[in-house]
Amino acid sequence: MALNPDYAGRVYPPAGPFPVTREEIAAFADAVGSTVAAHRDPEAARALGYADVVAPPTFAVRIAQQCEAQLVTDPGAGIDFARVVHGDESFVHHRPVVAGDVLTGVLHVDRMREAGGHGMVTTRVELSDADGAPVTTVTSTIVVRGES
Repeated sequence: MALNPDYAGRVYPPAGPFPVTREEIAAFADAVGSTVAAHRDPEAARALGYADVVAPPTFAVRIAQQCEAQLVTDPGAGIDFARVVHGDESFVHHRPVVAGDVLTGVLHVDRMREAGGHGMVTTRVELSDADGAPVTTVTSTIVVRGES
């Protein structure tokens, strides 16, 4: 099945809530090789003005990908996950993610198109906190490899 271009413009229901813990932040910091003390030590984070340990800037991808699963697993979208490769990712941080946050994500399908025999899917996940205030916007492009 080819990509369904009618999915462009679709907005999925909010996903979550996603509670953010100190342990998740520390594990992500370890995974990306960060040695910043504020990712693990609450006192170091507070000394920098944060309420608790602060996540590395790319931490939001963990939550965004859980939101993006709504599209990837939607049979009508025509995405064969076995053929997916990562294309691009960008972040706009409205404020840092800190331990204790409870985030919700809304998935927007900004673009679905065919190019050079491959599918190109661009999504945007708007992450907000428990009060509904924006936290991070994650924009992602995946490539669905065409058949050889």
